[in-house]
Amino acid sequence: MHEHDVLVVGAGGAGLRAAIAAHEEGADVAMVTKLHPVRSHTGAAEGGINAALHPEDSWELHAYDTMKGSDYLGDAPAVETFAQDAPDEVIQLEHWGMPFSREEDGTVSQRPFGGLSHPRTTYAGAETGHHLLHTMYEQVVKRGITVYEEQQVLDLAVTDHDDVEDRECHGVVAYDIASGEIQGYRATNGVILATGGPGQVFDHTTNAVANTGDGYAMAYRAGVPLEDMEFVQFHPTTLPSTGVLISEGVRGEGGILYNDEEERLMFEYGYANNDGELASRDVVSRAELTEVNEGRGIEDEYVHLDMRHLGEERILDRLENILHLAEDFEGVDGLDEPMPVKPGQHYQMGGVECDENGHTCIDGLYAAGETACVSLHGANRLGGNALPELLVFGARAGKHAAGGDMKEAEISTGPSAKSEAGDLSEEVEIGAVDAGNRSVAADGAAIDAGTVVDAEVQRQEERVDRLLEDEGVNHAQVREDIQQTMTANVNVFRREDNLVEALDDIREARERYQHVAASDPSRTYNTDLMHTMETRNIIDIAEAIAVGALAREEFRGAHWREQYQERRDEEWLKHTMLAWNDGNPELYYKPVLLEAEKEYEPKERSY
Repeated sequence: MHEHDVLVVGAGGAGLRAAIAAHEEGADVAMVTKLHPVRSHTGAAEGGINAALHPEDSWELHAYDTMKGSDYLGDAPAVETFAQDAPDEVIQLEHWGMPFSREEDGTVSQRPFGGLSHPRTTYAGAETGHHLLHTMYEQVVKRGITVYEEQQVLDLAVTDHDDVEDRECHGVVAYDIASGEIQGYRATNGVILATGGPGQVFDHTTNAVANTGDGYAMAYRAGVPLEDMEFVQFHPTTLPSTGVLISEGVRGEGGILYNDEEERLMFEYGYANNDGELASRDVVSRAELTEVNEGRGIEDEYVHLDMRHLGEERILDRLENILHLAEDFEGVDGLDEPMPVKPGQHYQMGGVECDENGHTCIDGLYAAGETACVSLHGANRLGGNALPELLVFGARAGKHAAGGDMKEAEISTGPSAKSEAGDLSEEVEIGAVDAGNRSVAADGAAIDAGTVVDAEVQRQEERVDRLLEDEGVNHAQVREDIQQTMTANVNVFRREDNLVEALDDIREARERYQHVAASDPSRTYNTDLMHTMETRNIIDIAEAIAVGALAREEFRGAHWREQYQERRDEEWLKHTMLAWNDGNPELYYKPVLLEAEKEYEPKERSY
C-alpha cells in the first residue's frame, strides 16, 4: 500500500495546481492518474484565462459577468472568491514561465470573449491549455512531487457510516495498467478528485476519450450529492466530423458566423443584437441549431465560421493552431475559406458538490476543476472561466487538504443543506439494479484507515477477476447506446418525452451492464478492461444528467425545455441535488446564495 498525506486523483490543470498548493503547505503529496500529466485534456483548451488585470477592469465586474452568465444560479461566495483570486493566479503562472501572448509594449494580451464586459481573457496563441499544462507540470517536477501514472482509479476507500456526513475518505484503489495489479493508496489528510469532465457520455463531444466522468461517479456512489447536473454546455464551434474544438478566440478576434444564405445570423435573426457572435455560449449554440432546424443550415448540419477578413498575419500570430485543426480534420484552409462548425458537448457546469475550499460532505474528500460544482458557473459557463477555475479552486483544495489556514466556507454541503424534497417522475426507474450495490467499505466497523483501504482493494480485485474470467456482454455496445440516446434526447433542445426515453434507455443499459465482461483476458495494458470499468461511470453520470433535466421545469442558461420557455425564479432559483442513497437515488434542492460582499439581483439576461 502506498501512503501519503494528500492524494490527487487526476493530473490535469486542477490536479497539478492542487498538488503544488498542498506541497507548498508542507504536505507529502502524490498524484494518481490514468494518463501522463501532459496528456491530460486541459492541454486541449485553446481560448484563454479570464482575470481582471487591466486598470480599467475589476474583480467586481468579473464577478458580475460570471453571475449574469450563470443565469443567476451561481453561488456568490464562490463567484467572488474566484474573481478575487484569479488575477494573482495568472500572475503566478507568468512568474512560473507561462508564455502568454503579449502586446508590443510587453504587457500580457487580453482579448474579448463571450459574455464579458471588458477584454480580460489572457491567452497563449490558441494553445493556452497546452502551455498551462506544461508550465505547471514543470513545477510538479521541480518540487519532486510523486506521480503514479497509468493508474486507473476505480473507487474511493470510504467508511460505511449510515449518515453520509459521518463518512471518512481514507484513500483510493487503482488498476495498475502496466502490471495489471490492484493498488491501494492511503491518504492521511485528504483525497482530491480532479478527473476532468464526463464528455464521453455523449457521442459528439470536444472531450478526450479519457473523459468518462470517473471522479463524479466515484464521489456519487460514495454518497456525495451531484449538483446541477442538467446544465451541460454545448460549445457552438466544433468541427462536425470529429467534435474537435474551434476556439472562442476566433470569435474574440472578430470571426463571423454565417448561415447557408450568407447572412450574419446572430444579428440578422436577432439572437444577440448587441454582442452578436460574442454572446454567451448557450445563446450562440441555440442560434446555430435554430438556423439548421429552420432550413438555413449548410448541408442541414452546420453553419460557417469565417475569419478570412482578419488577415494572414493576425491569424498566424494568434490563431495558427486553428488553421491546422481545420485543415487536418475538415480539409479546409481557414485563410481562404470559412470553417464548418456546429454545437458539441463541451463542459459540465454541474458536478460533485463542494464548498469554496473544495471540501465535500465526506471528511477528507475534495473535488476541483470541472469535476467539482462550487457552484461557480451555475446554469452556463462563460468562455475563459474554466482555466482560472482550475487554478483558483485547485489551489484552494490543495491548501485546505494539506491543513492550511483558511477562512471557513460559507457554502453548505451534504444532505443537511437540503431545503426541500424533489419528486422523481413515476414514469422512470433509476438507481442500482442491485439495491445492495454500495461503494463504501463493506464492514461498518472498519474505521481503521488501513483496513478501509484493504477492504476496497479486495472488493476491486474480485470485480476485476470477474470481468476477466466471465463471459458476457461487451461494454462497447452499452456505451454506444448511452452516447446515442444522450445526444439524441438530452442535447441543446430538450423535450419531456425525449428525456423519459433517455432514462428508459439508460435503465436498459444499466441492466445489460450487470452482465458485461472484458473480451481481452490479459492483465496488462488491457484497454478493453479499462473501458469496461469506465462505462459504469458513464451510465451513472448519464442518468444524473437526464434526471436533473427532467426535474427542472424551466428554461435557464444551457437548459432549454420545450414546455417551459421562461426562467422561473420564484420556483426554480435553487440547485438540483441528486444523492445516490445506497443505490436508491434521492432528488432534492438547496438554495442559491446570491449575496456575499455584493448582492446579485436576478435580471433579464440578454446580450
